[in-house]
Amino acid sequence: MNPRTVALAFRTVAVAEALSWVGLLAGMYVKYVPETSELGVQVFGPIHGAVFVAYVAVSLVTARVLGWSRGTTLLALAASIPPLATVVFERWAGRTGRLGVPART
Repeated sequence: MNPRTVALAFRTVAVAEALSWVGLLAGMYVKYVPETSELGVQVFGPIHGAVFVAYVAVSLVTARVLGWSRGTTLLALAASIPPLATVVFERWAGRTGRLGVPART
């Protein structure tokens, strides 16, 4: 696999995972605070679940192709749990050369 393609896929899925968190959190707010609708959770729940699984899979492929250490791989996987942490990890990985290509600024 081409390392540039893998790095681009990782970056794309990391941002998508964070955006799906935003959608799910907004849906949860609407469901539980004004208690007006469950539609946001019904829509973004499955989307977030699918993107979460994709992020884990792409993280493992990226770790293998780019030769990440066990620690970096575990950090990437742990970043999938807190909201928006995948973007923080992606930015850090780009800055520290772990994605093999510099991040666009």
